Amino acid sequence: MKISIVEAGKFKLDGGAMFGVVPKSMWSKLNPPDDNNMCTWATRNILVETGERKILFDCGMGRKQNEKFRSHFEPHDGDIHESIASGTIDPAEITDVFLTHLHFDHCGGALMMNEANEIVPTFPNATYWSTESHFNWAYTPNPREKASFLKENFVPLRDRSILNFIPMVQDYEWLPGIKIRFYFGHTEAMMVPEICLEDGTRAFFCADLLPSAYHVRMPYVMAYDLRPLKTLQEKKSFYDHVLSFEKSLLIFEHDPVNPLGKLFLNEKGRYSIDTQVALV
Repeated sequence: MKISIVEAGKFKLDGGAMFGVVPKSMWSKLNPPDDNNMCTWATRNILVETGERKILFDCGMGRKQNEKFRSHFEPHDGDIHESIASGTIDPAEITDVFLTHLHFDHCGGALMMNEANEIVPTFPNATYWSTESHFNWAYTPNPREKASFLKENFVPLRDRSILNFIPMVQDYEWLPGIKIRFYFGHTEAMMVPEICLEDGTRAFFCADLLPSAYHVRMPYVMAYDLRPLKTLQEKKSFYDHVLSFEKSLLIFEHDPVNPLGKLFLNEKGRYSIDTQVALV
């Protein structure tokens, strides 16, 4: 089992939305905003190679949205297509694309616009993975999340019969060495993969349960979260689960600086993150 980081560029989101009820005087020290209160965030994915499978977990925003849409989020410093062009990943070799959830910044790169202005799979030989519950949630969105669920990002996958659904069973062993945990605070049935490496380290791809190391403290819950009080419960449960392993590693999808972290309890008994860690 091998994990590689795949950067899919950066974009901007409102700092208040990303930090919820936390005062700006506190969060601005972590991720300073620009004059429009916008902070820079990563869209970071991972590639897992196991046996004959090469699995991409999430794929960033992509490029197919129009300039008006993109202007709201100011994507910059590359995207999944630049990772492909640089040779970081070969789209033809990807066997599976695992989508933690269907918000545009996690699944937009799953499909692209070809030269004939047709929407086609970015990874032509891959099977794509979601859950039926979350797909249905995204297909008929509530007003709060409607702007984040763009049908052109995921409905063509279903229409081409290349989208499969993972059973919504907690700690479901999807593949040998890869378990799936489900969370409902950010959105309905978001998936967080738990990957067991050869040395026994458990690596967690945190998705939007813990978007960055800045969000480790309990009150740091995004205003985007559908059920923030549920997120609080889920963070506590997740932290206790992570700390139950002798060796563990967190992979942050949106942290603009720190791709990795190790969770620990500090001298005051508070959950903290050590970002001076590396992939084994």
